[in-house]
Amino acid sequence: MSERSVSAGEETGDETTTGFDLRRIGLYATMLALVVFYLLPIESGLVTSIKTSEALINTQPFAPPGPAGVTFEKWQFAFETLWSGMINSMLFTIPATLLCAVFGSMAAYGLTLVDWRGQVAVFTLFIAGIFIPYQAVIVPLTQFWSQYAMLDVRLGLILSDRAATLLELVITHTAYGIPICTLLFRSQYKTMSWEMIEAARLDGATVWRIYRRIVLPLSIPMFAVVFIFQFTQIWNEFLFSLTIIGSVSDPAASATLILSGLGEALEGTDYPLRMAGAFITALPTLVVYVLFADEFAEGVEV
Repeated sequence: MSERSVSAGEETGDETTTGFDLRRIGLYATMLALVVFYLLPIESGLVTSIKTSEALINTQPFAPPGPAGVTFEKWQFAFETLWSGMINSMLFTIPATLLCAVFGSMAAYGLTLVDWRGQVAVFTLFIAGIFIPYQAVIVPLTQFWSQYAMLDVRLGLILSDRAATLLELVITHTAYGIPICTLLFRSQYKTMSWEMIEAARLDGATVWRIYRRIVLPLSIPMFAVVFIFQFTQIWNEFLFSLTIIGSVSDPAASATLILSGLGEALEGTDYPLRMAGAFITALPTLVVYVLFADEFAEGVEV
């Protein structure tokens, strides 16, 4: 091989390496910019939550305060104020999430893997339920619970007013969440092997036995997806809490309802207190994401 050919090959290799390095640098720069873009609001909120009132006025929103401007009293006060609301939110969020997942799985099984007449029409009703806005049901929902159901009166000997209100929230969120959960489970069940289902039927397995022994174990990753999705939706929901509970002073007040009035005063809004409350309220959803991260990733890939 001539010296000219060797030199040309080296030049081509250098150009290829240089182009690859530039693309990699560009990729890293883009990723770094996205990280800064998404983390900057979180950093600003955390910094604001530990500032004193004087430091909040004298410093920029993204700038940390000096040693004299740091306080954790806002976090302590926010936690003490939100604690009862977070307990109430847990008491209706967890049952409603579990019921949505179970009923959504069973409905999707019946609408996908079981043949029966009229299932297309029923599935259409489920799809329609997803697109009903919260605002459209506020008035009938209020009338239903206050004038017709009246759980606090009918179950007054068994449940306290607080428990009756929380039960109303559980039922409301469950009814509203079943359609979207059904759609999510159905997307997985459509990919299941019909041969396996048919083989179980030929062996004499009933519809319920097939669901319990075959479909349910294969649905665990999707249960994680639905649990995370519904828990986040119900925990952060505000309109139903405002409609059914109505008052921050109510013993059944949710975390989001209490948070809506946190930091409000005649002299203005206490932004450090509100930021501390927002982060405290967001902690349960973060914990759920961490606990079910692996199952969530597996369920999304299904």
